[in-house]
Amino acid sequence: MTGQDFGEDLYDAVILGAGPAGLNAAVVLGGARRRVLLLDGGPPRNARATAAHGVFTRDCTPPGDLKRLGLEDLEPYDVTVRATPAREIRCEGDLFAVRCDQAWVRARRLLFATGVRDVLPRIPGLRERWGRLVHHCPYCDGWPNREARLAVLGSHQEGHHLALSVRAWSDHVTLLTDGPDELTDKQRRDLDRVGIPVVTTSIRRMSGQDTLRVHLQDGRTLEHDALFLNPTQVQGSRLPALIGCELNEKSRVLVNENGMTSVRGVWAAGDMTGAQQYVVNAAATGMLAAVSLNTTLIHENVRRAGAAFHKSPDEAGGVGEA
Repeated sequence: MTGQDFGEDLYDAVILGAGPAGLNAAVVLGGARRRVLLLDGGPPRNARATAAHGVFTRDCTPPGDLKRLGLEDLEPYDVTVRATPAREIRCEGDLFAVRCDQAWVRARRLLFATGVRDVLPRIPGLRERWGRLVHHCPYCDGWPNREARLAVLGSHQEGHHLALSVRAWSDHVTLLTDGPDELTDKQRRDLDRVGIPVVTTSIRRMSGQDTLRVHLQDGRTLEHDALFLNPTQVQGSRLPALIGCELNEKSRVLVNENGMTSVRGVWAAGDMTGAQQYVVNAAATGMLAAVSLNTTLIHENVRRAGAAFHKSPDEAGGVGEA
């Protein structure tokens, strides 16, 4: 690929993903007078949820409304929003080339906020109720289901832990293991002591609109008001790995405390890094990454002008350094 393949645009930063992490990073960088391209890859991961909880000043706001408000916050700034994901990324010296559909743009820095994708159990009827009757986070959906008839889907250590946690919102909790429970005797005693029955019968399907009906292979049907589970998750985008970002054993992008990845000039924020999966936490990591990214641009521009930041004689090592 040659230079003529690029568009004319050069951005200080391209942000990939317009969830809470990406949107907050865009606000911070826009407010720092940076020229930013925000690539909106589509609906947020929690788009099917009726409301987001635990969000300061916006508790119980539908996720779609949060995103709309976040995009509106960008209007005063030099932030361009495109409703397309990045298709390809290449390193071009000190710059990055990013292909959006058929157009190429260049950027001095990249910030990934592409999130993760939930891989749900292959139980017929479960996916259709995801975000409505089936949830993954009691801090997000526990309050609307307080004292309701709740089920937890899981086995071994994970099911045991989630069932005991969900019980903080309701005394009516049942653990569904969809087959052999893989629990230890001690874990079974734990659940029995707090009144959580364990159902090991395999699940045939799920149905229901306002109430979740769990149809078991033995012909029984259980009724619950909601169900919680911990789904398997994979990266929302293959691009971080393709450009060389190091991943951990759970396929999360490794970052330092400032959101820097193992690739120079590339940051990552939000769920994709293994950060705790709450809206406000994703937004916070987006801000931290954006501040770090912008600090490197400040230092780079100062050096290009022939100046430099200097430590005071009594300043501890590392303080004030980019």
